[in-house]
Amino acid sequence: MLPRGRPRALGAAALLLLLLLLLLILIGFFLLGGDLACERREQRRPGSFPCALTPRVPPDGHPSEGHPGHGRSDCVPLRPLPRKCELLHVAIVCAGHNTSRDVITLVKSMLFYRKNPLHLHLVTDAVARSILETLFHTWMVPAVRVSFYDADELKPQVSWIPNKHYSGLYGLMKLVLPGVLPPDLVRVIVLDTDVTFASDIAELWALFAHFSDEQVIGLVENQSDWYLGNLWRNHRPWPALGRGFNTGVILLRLDRLRQTGWEQMWKLTATQELVTLPATSLADQDIFNAVIKGHPGLVQPLPCVWNVQLSDHTLAERCYLEAADLKVIHWNSPKKLRVKNKHVEFFRNLYLTFLEYDGNLLRRGLFGCPSPPSPEAEQLQRALAQLNEEDVCFEFRQQQLTVHRVHLTFLPHEPPLSQPHDVTLVAHLSMDRLQMLEVLCRHWPGPMSLALYLTDAEAQQFLRFVEASVVLSARLDVAYHVVYREGPLYPINQLRNVALAQVLTPYVFLSDIDFLPSYSLYDYLRASIWQLELGRGRKAALVVPAFETLHYHFTFPSSKAELLALLDAGSLSTFRYHEWPRGYEPTDYARWREAQAPYRVQWVADYEPYVVVPRDCPRYDPRFVGFGWNKVAHIVELDAQEYELLVLPEAFTIHLPHTPSLDISRFRSNPTYRECLQALKDEFHQDLSRRYGAAAVKYLTALQQPRGPT
Repeated sequence: MLPRGRPRALGAAALLLLLLLLLLILIGFFLLGGDLACERREQRRPGSFPCALTPRVPPDGHPSEGHPGHGRSDCVPLRPLPRKCELLHVAIVCAGHNTSRDVITLVKSMLFYRKNPLHLHLVTDAVARSILETLFHTWMVPAVRVSFYDADELKPQVSWIPNKHYSGLYGLMKLVLPGVLPPDLVRVIVLDTDVTFASDIAELWALFAHFSDEQVIGLVENQSDWYLGNLWRNHRPWPALGRGFNTGVILLRLDRLRQTGWEQMWKLTATQELVTLPATSLADQDIFNAVIKGHPGLVQPLPCVWNVQLSDHTLAERCYLEAADLKVIHWNSPKKLRVKNKHVEFFRNLYLTFLEYDGNLLRRGLFGCPSPPSPEAEQLQRALAQLNEEDVCFEFRQQQLTVHRVHLTFLPHEPPLSQPHDVTLVAHLSMDRLQMLEVLCRHWPGPMSLALYLTDAEAQQFLRFVEASVVLSARLDVAYHVVYREGPLYPINQLRNVALAQVLTPYVFLSDIDFLPSYSLYDYLRASIWQLELGRGRKAALVVPAFETLHYHFTFPSSKAELLALLDAGSLSTFRYHEWPRGYEPTDYARWREAQAPYRVQWVADYEPYVVVPRDCPRYDPRFVGFGWNKVAHIVELDAQEYELLVLPEAFTIHLPHTPSLDISRFRSNPTYRECLQALKDEFHQDLSRRYGAAAVKYLTALQQPRGPT
């Protein structure tokens, strides 16, 4: 028989164990960074996020010491993702050459993670529009739409606001987006160009579901003490709610903003604050914060992982505990990648991953989201489907149809003032010819348009190469156009056409990167164009005689007399005299030695001189890829269109030695390569007949027998 007090003792022990278990649960919850008060708060606040874990900066900026989760937030949305295939809208303001490059890196990071169709709304100046319109047209990414809005038209709406921020007027234009974007657009994510995604943008879009009926703007809290006004003596920031909010990532309910009279609201607030403040320091961010200070109900605070701010004096590292927490990285310091941060190497490597990522790999479609291709993409798909992979010339056919991504004016470019007889040097190159750029700039003081065939990673190496060169960085009249590498063959004539299409002067000198023009050639060509009265309807191609040296080190001749002396001494020879004399013999070098005035020569089969022509001359035939017949076909076109060939008596250009290209090696060693080139020539002849009829007979007759290349 048990003692009477035993059940009572067992009950007390059970109660004690239950209390200990509950205490352990609570301790474990708090060790993981939970916040019981969050759930109670969120149940009371309409439109707020359900309680869960996410990093944040404490409102007072001072973490609780000894609390392992002091950098963790009370609220993360338990959010459903957008509907499958729902179109997500993103707005970006972009101006200039450098910012256009930033946009591309940002878009790469979005495309890498995205699972939804995207519609990009780009507010751009003329420079950025030219760059990005061409880029997206040639990128041909499925399920991505792009709309452009003219930033210059918006300047009067914000130009009255003094702004000390380096972004200038463009840094204020997010304020006017509700009136700029289509009136039927309800929601949009607005991004700065210096952010990088580390997750699917659909997760950010899903946060719209947690807006209350009153809330119209979603923002992440500012992660520095800027708006607290304690960074230095007499620091007086614009008014803000607590620590304020950062506008690098914004969710806008456009429909509600329009209903609340957003335009009048922000303009009235800015006008009032500018009575006592001289200017904005952080552009639109100051005005957004001042509006929110007066209307706190408009803002929905977002989890800080959606805008991890890497500025000076940032508190961002309180926002995350591990890489998996990160959603969007924001390089919001003027120092950008050079900013000091405890984890800056990790962030920098994440950014560099997308900076150098092969954009061709992002042309993938979205599984389960059919997206009708553009007419150009549909036509391309049909053409590719008709190719026979068993055809020995399949790679030639495929390369002809390849649409390369094109980034025009990759670096800042300031074209010269238009002059009636000005000439632009046009050439193309790949990474192994970068060393020619500096010496070419010394020989040609005029404008140049150069197409570079590079990978994404090589494009960044090229950028650093130019920035490190005193000579190249000073030449803003040189336009560099990056054509991104894709396929096994060098698209030589496509590159030439890209560079030719961007010329702004009336005339072009069609050259190659391995040639150095005489020091006086630029001035001499302009004088010759004027003297020959080419601008009065005379169709002429001015031939610049070509020479070559086999010496890597030699003294470049400063005049025709010095060149002839080197020629007689054997240090120079006429170009390809030993390998391909038919290509240049019609220039009649013997006559050129004595000539005092321009003289006319006749077209002969396989003639391929370097010429100066009007910029609206025929384009190069893009079917010729790799090595062979690319210039020959162009000279045939010029002759068919009745251009007279005039050799200039004082002009010359000299080819420097270099290792043979891969395509030349393949031509020389592979009979199939040569057979495919002959097939392209035959097709070219057939097209000549169709386009020029009886006038093409002389070309067909002259080209009956197979000749050598170029």
